[in-house]
Amino acid sequence: MKKSTLLIAGMMAVSTVHADEGMWTLYNLPQAIYEQMQAEGYSLPYSSLYYSSDAIKNAVVNFSGYCSGVVVSPDGLVFTNHHCGFEAIRSHSTVEHDYMLNGFYAKSFEEELPNKDMFVSFMVEQRDITEEIKAMGIDKMTAEEQEMFLDSIENARSKEVKAKDATLRLEIKPFYERNAYYQTTYRDFTDLRLVFTVPKSMGKFGGETDNWMWPRQTCDFSVFRIYADPETNGPAAYSEKNVPYHPEHWAQVSMEGYKDGDFAMTMGYPGSTNRYLSSYGIKERRDCQNEPRAQIRGVKQGVMIKHMRADEAVRIKYDSKYAQSANYWKNSIGMNKCIDSIGIIEHKQDFEARIRKYMDKTGYLKGKLDFDKMARLYAQRYEPMRAVLNLRESFFGTNELGNRALQTAYGWNKIENPDAKEEQQYIIIKDNSEEWDEALDKEVLAAMLKNYEEHVDAKYLPAFYNDIKKKFKGDYTAFANNLYKKSKLMKSGEKIYINRKDFKKDPGYIFGLQLRDMYMSMVEQMGGVGEEVDEQEKYLAAARLRMEEDLPHYSDANFTMRLSYGQVGGFMLNGKPSGYYTTAESLVEKFDKQDKVIDYFAEPIMRELLTAKDFGRYTDKTTGKMQLCFLTNNDITGGNSGSPMFNGKGELIGLAFDGNWDSLSSDINFDSKLARCIGVDIRFVIFMMDKWGHADRLLKEMNVQ
Repeated sequence: MKKSTLLIAGMMAVSTVHADEGMWTLYNLPQAIYEQMQAEGYSLPYSSLYYSSDAIKNAVVNFSGYCSGVVVSPDGLVFTNHHCGFEAIRSHSTVEHDYMLNGFYAKSFEEELPNKDMFVSFMVEQRDITEEIKAMGIDKMTAEEQEMFLDSIENARSKEVKAKDATLRLEIKPFYERNAYYQTTYRDFTDLRLVFTVPKSMGKFGGETDNWMWPRQTCDFSVFRIYADPETNGPAAYSEKNVPYHPEHWAQVSMEGYKDGDFAMTMGYPGSTNRYLSSYGIKERRDCQNEPRAQIRGVKQGVMIKHMRADEAVRIKYDSKYAQSANYWKNSIGMNKCIDSIGIIEHKQDFEARIRKYMDKTGYLKGKLDFDKMARLYAQRYEPMRAVLNLRESFFGTNELGNRALQTAYGWNKIENPDAKEEQQYIIIKDNSEEWDEALDKEVLAAMLKNYEEHVDAKYLPAFYNDIKKKFKGDYTAFANNLYKKSKLMKSGEKIYINRKDFKKDPGYIFGLQLRDMYMSMVEQMGGVGEEVDEQEKYLAAARLRMEEDLPHYSDANFTMRLSYGQVGGFMLNGKPSGYYTTAESLVEKFDKQDKVIDYFAEPIMRELLTAKDFGRYTDKTTGKMQLCFLTNNDITGGNSGSPMFNGKGELIGLAFDGNWDSLSSDINFDSKLARCIGVDIRFVIFMMDKWGHADRLLKEMNVQ
């Protein structure tokens, strides 16, 4: 592996910085980082990343606010992960036409399926406005004042941008723990249509069994198309008259593959990392967030999967919900395992001791950054913080009755007849029965009621637990059934007058009020220390940046576009080399276990395709194998799903879809020896489009030779 000697020498001087670590902003990519990329095999000019009209960043999109994607054709085709398109695929599925189960291919533009509330965003421009914002006095404001101030600046500048180009949107976000502020301009396209997806058996192959694990054989991709105004080629609301979007730049698919040690780069929208976080914050993350989250979701998912396996209609309704819950259930378990096995808290404490010495020597931030104060603040909110997480994971967004109860208690419902007299104003609960199942919902609520009481101190029990104990003799199921039977909140379509006496006595409404009141009480018990904690964390980040000012630093991820670079390559797994790719043979081996592992099920056609004697152009020239997934040491976190993986010539070689179990603590501490990005080989993607989907028109459109 080639390295820039000077840069490595500097980086090795600090154990927390590694040569290939980083989620770098593009417009101000440090020259030293670009030179490091060149040394490792990137062959394009600096301007190719951000500044030129055909810059790589112009092909990369924010996919619907939670994933990443890449444009791969002159007619606006977009690749992202299957799990990123999961909800769109599910929403189009019925028992009669189950695209989740059977896959989907639109053989013409007319057959491509529109999707509600989906979009892609292109980053147009980004710049640092820190000095402007600080000159306006933001550092003298409270956290609430800062938020209002940034909103007002963002709104004012958005109006200025839209006055020049109505298709643009502007955001202002803090970077480096609020030590810097960047302004980013986007162009959003909201007419996004489903074009192609493989069956879930392949798009989600391995399920939760293999999630966050290596080796992987998941063909995790789906294909959408951006549609635009036929006259302007710009964004437009859905219309049958819209036409495929013609982008300035798109990524060329490469069928050449990769070798161990080859340059690899991802570009996408990583959601959130906390690598500047203090040792106290990491302990809180481990004990007060990850631990209860994993425990509670494990209980909830046990109920969900039982009902999903018993009824296909229920499975279709809950496939996406289950996947979303399970993803960070397993992540929380893995992160805590890594925190303890690697000793991350102790490493952070050692680093903080170095910062103390630096402060004592230089006087920098003396009287501001106070580690003893930070310890007291975190200790003050430790118990109520853990209780808050238990309450949220148990009752917020876990079942339909709880959702409706909390919406009403917080006054989030739309008020009908708002201009009438108060007693004539009402809400209407809309029928959304296609989104949930009553039997499952009831059982989840009963399980959450029981589990919550078993895991929190009695002082954190909402008042309705008295009713469970006295009126229902401790029977959680009976209490839940009573809520569903008697609450008007569960009667879709009925007018519910918000000030009538009978509504004030509604058991569902009371349930929501008591949950809300307990939540507010917990927040109050934390003593409002959150702002002081954030201030100390900001100073800690500032001290690190000053102490290491001779080294390049990137900001924590915040769902803005970032670049990560490194090499194709494996790691040591259980004392043995992991290998850096998987093959068709390894997938067939898992097919053979599907009678024991349900996540390894696939249709017979998949076995037929993947036991071919000759894979033709899909055979790797170096290994002679049909390669499926591969590893790089690129930096990845949530939001990076669907990020394009490029070779040194800026060609598309894969789509990032996961990280590995051994580095699940990388959101708070990047370990260059263990941290790996798992990608689906673009040749596996094209193989499935070709041999299973017979999507000749799409391959021709992408100029796949």
